[in-house]
Amino acid sequence: MLTTVLTISQIVEFYAPWCGHCQNLKPAYEKAAKNLDGLANVAAVNCDDDSNKPLCGRLGIQGFPTLKIVTPSKKPGAPKVEDYQGQRTAKAIVDAVVERIPNHVKRVTDKDLDKWLSEDQEAPKAILFTEKGTTSALIRALAIDFLGSIKVAQIRSKESDAVERFGVEDFPTLVLLPGGEQEHIVYDGELKKKPMVEFLSQVAAPNAAPTASSKTKSSKPAKSSSARSQSTTVLDDEAENSKPTESPDSKVVPEDVQESKPAPAPVQAPQIASLPTVEALESACLTPKSGTCILALLPESTEADADIPSSAKEAVTSLSEIVQKHAVRQAHLFPFYSVPATNSRTATLRAGLGLSEDSKSVEIIALNGRRGWWRKYDPSENGDYSLARVESWVDAIRLGEGSKSKLPEGVVVAEVETEKQTADHDEL
Repeated sequence: MLTTVLTISQIVEFYAPWCGHCQNLKPAYEKAAKNLDGLANVAAVNCDDDSNKPLCGRLGIQGFPTLKIVTPSKKPGAPKVEDYQGQRTAKAIVDAVVERIPNHVKRVTDKDLDKWLSEDQEAPKAILFTEKGTTSALIRALAIDFLGSIKVAQIRSKESDAVERFGVEDFPTLVLLPGGEQEHIVYDGELKKKPMVEFLSQVAAPNAAPTASSKTKSSKPAKSSSARSQSTTVLDDEAENSKPTESPDSKVVPEDVQESKPAPAPVQAPQIASLPTVEALESACLTPKSGTCILALLPESTEADADIPSSAKEAVTSLSEIVQKHAVRQAHLFPFYSVPATNSRTATLRAGLGLSEDSKSVEIIALNGRRGWWRKYDPSENGDYSLARVESWVDAIRLGEGSKSKLPEGVVVAEVETEKQTADHDEL
C-alpha cells in the first residue's frame, strides 16, 4: 500500500545502474527535472539498492526504466499513482506532469470579483491579471505553495473594471492583497517561481515541501544542483523492516535532509552589494527585464573613507539597516546596491536622469527597467538620510504609492543575448 501526504505532483523513475535504456533516458529525464523546477517533484529510485528493493517490489516494478506519476487525490494519504506511458522525451514527460498539477486558482470576472473579495476579508489574497484564458502551471504551483493561507485568483485582461480598479497596465501582473484595510501591492519582479514566492511570503509563509519518509537512493550522478534539489520522493515505505538507510551515493536525497540541521544562526546585518563595473550595473538593473532596484550613487573619494561625506555614509547605513529588517522578517524586498563613482556608468546615469553632478554628493534612486520608471529620494535641504525617512520612501515604492518619472531613452540597455527557455511551462 502506498500512503503519503501530497499536495504537489511528482514523477519517479525506477531504474537499475546496469540498464542501457535507463542510461539512454538519463539526459531527457534530467532536462525534464530542470524544466519542472518549482512546479513538481522529480525523483529517481535505484531498485538495485537493497534498501529500495522492498519499495520497488511492492510497486510491482518489473522492467527498467519505469516511470510513475504521483498526484494528489481527494482522499488524504492516498495519492493517485499511474504508470507513465508517453514518449521518453523531456517535453513529453514535462507535459504529462504539468497536466496533472492540481488547480486551486479561482477564475473570476468583473461580475463576481466583489463576491470573491468579500470572502474572509481578513485573509490575504493574490490576483493574477493575464491575457491568457488558461491557468499556467506556475500560478497553479504558487497556489499550492500557499494553499490554506493565501487565496489565489486569475482575471483576464478583458475584465476592464477589475483592471482599472487595481491600476494594472501590463500583463501578466500579480497583485497581492494583504487583507483587511491594507492597500494592495503590485509585484514588479521577474515572473519566476522563487522571487514570486518571496513576494507572497511577506503576508504568509509558504507550505513546507513534503518530506520523505522513505529516502530514495541512486547511483546516478547529479549533473546540477537544480536537479538534485528536486529529487526527493514522498513515497511512504510502511514496512518497519524495510526502511532505507543512508548511502554515500545518494542522488535524490539532498544533503540538507540526510542529516539533522543545527539551529540556524542569527541573521547578520547584510551589507548592500556593490556594482563596481559598468557590466555589473547594467546586468543587475538596466536591462529591459530588470525589476525594481534601489541604487546609492556614491560620491568620489580620494583617501578610502576619509573623504566620503557623512551624508553618504548615513545613506548607505540606512539602506543596510532596511535590508536587515526585511531579512529578519523574511519579507520580500527588491535589491539594494551601492555604485561607486569609479564606475563610469554613474556619471552618464546622473546626467541622463538630471541628477546632481556634484562629485561629493550621494544620490539614492529607484528604477525599474521592465516598467520604464524611476524615482529619486529627496533628502530635503538638510541632507536627511536618516533610517526613518529613507525607510518611509522605500515603503512608498514597495506599496506603489507616490509619483514616478519615465526613464529617459538610453538609460536601459538592450540585452546582448537572451537564453531561450527550453520549455514554456513556467510562463504566466
